[in-house]
Amino acid sequence: MDDSPKLYTDLTSWWPIFSAPEDYAEEAEFYYQTLLVACAEPPRSVLELGSGGGNNASHMKRHFSLTLADRSAEMLAISRELNPECEHVHGDMRSVRLGRLFEAVFIHDAVMYLTSLDDLRKAIETAFVHCKQGGAALFCPDCVRETFHSYTHTGGHDGTGKLSGRSLRYLEWTWDPDPSDNTYLCDFAILLRENGEVRCQSDRHTLGLFARRDWLRLLEEVGFTAKGLPFIHSEIELGTAEVFVGVKKGER
Repeated sequence: MDDSPKLYTDLTSWWPIFSAPEDYAEEAEFYYQTLLVACAEPPRSVLELGSGGGNNASHMKRHFSLTLADRSAEMLAISRELNPECEHVHGDMRSVRLGRLFEAVFIHDAVMYLTSLDDLRKAIETAFVHCKQGGAALFCPDCVRETFHSYTHTGGHDGTGKLSGRSLRYLEWTWDPDPSDNTYLCDFAILLRENGEVRCQSDRHTLGLFARRDWLRLLEEVGFTAKGLPFIHSEIELGTAEVFVGVKKGER
């Protein structure tokens, strides 16, 4: 996690047309409903760790009072524009300590940048120490070892408003050069068009890949009562993706 991808540093100003908030509406509703069921009482205060540009928050803030934490100051700046009513905190999900409790904790796909079991445990511990008794933490990895497969994907948007005159298109190529370790690669070729000029950027993301049993074991060892749930989305084949829920039923 020491070498931040360009998308979260040099290219952050392009983020809203790389990954647009409107693309997250369906999955954000799933996360909301999952937390609603998992918590003993309907949660009001939610801490999102690794909140990035705030795309999920732009939908979930209708239901929760959100505190958004991310290690990228540049991404937090994007999120502040999108979600000015939310609290933003500069902090790493492995180590941030806010000194207060929340009724739920949410970690989206930023959890994929944890490339060792030790780092994953640290993030789970962060979620645990910020979660109230009776609350729940929701972890949403893109995949686990059992469901990983190589693929290519394309995307991007045309800018509007302050981003008028800009367009972005990308090719994403996800692959695993060494199936014996705990990482895989996601390589992006990104075309940036501005005022009629086009340039290309490459961006490599090294991501963590762990078995389902490792996820459940770490959640239980840290203190959660853990289970996996299928991720339900109209664009995802049922059974090919899952999320993990940890319920905090008591102190260690």
